[in-house]
Amino acid sequence: MILRFIFIAVALVLGACAQPPAGPVSHDRVVLLPGSDGTTGAVIVRQGGSQARIDQAYASARAAPDGGLEVTQADPAQVRAEFAGALSAMPPAPLSFIVYFVFGQDELTDESRKELAPVLQDITRRVAPEVTVIGHADQAGPERVNDTLATRRAERVKELLVQRGVRAERIVAVGRGSREPAVRAAEGVAEARNRRVEISVR
Repeated sequence: MILRFIFIAVALVLGACAQPPAGPVSHDRVVLLPGSDGTTGAVIVRQGGSQARIDQAYASARAAPDGGLEVTQADPAQVRAEFAGALSAMPPAPLSFIVYFVFGQDELTDESRKELAPVLQDITRRVAPEVTVIGHADQAGPERVNDTLATRRAERVKELLVQRGVRAERIVAVGRGSREPAVRAAEGVAEARNRRVEISVR
């Protein structure tokens, strides 16, 4: 999860875990934003000798007149209006996509070919996209064969993205063989949901 909050006077901070710097604070405000999936992490806010933990979407902490902390719930619409400039400067949240493959091949299924369009749309809206492509195989074949096949699938997706205009140096492609199945299946079972490539765009 990427933790998102606005630290107002006016700094915008993104991180997996974060704290505003210690020391005197005056008229500052921290607002915790929900992630793209609606979930939030938590932030510890310190002011003088006071400390508060905020862990709800749009929870807000600011310096109180007595030097302590005042914790409230901000109005989402007001936050979006008041800090439109800071919010528009935030990079898009990372997104993940999954495409599936024909048994024993590095060819996408017909349905998954259509799924490349939203992947490309997300890549093009980012200023400096980073794309990770991870190939997988089901457990129907020997491990050595699955390793090769998973890598070929990842490289195939990279090739398709490059053909559509994505710069090759923006894409990292790796194979995981059959070691990380999406669905647990018995050894030797051909499970379609494990014949996949996971695409992460950030």
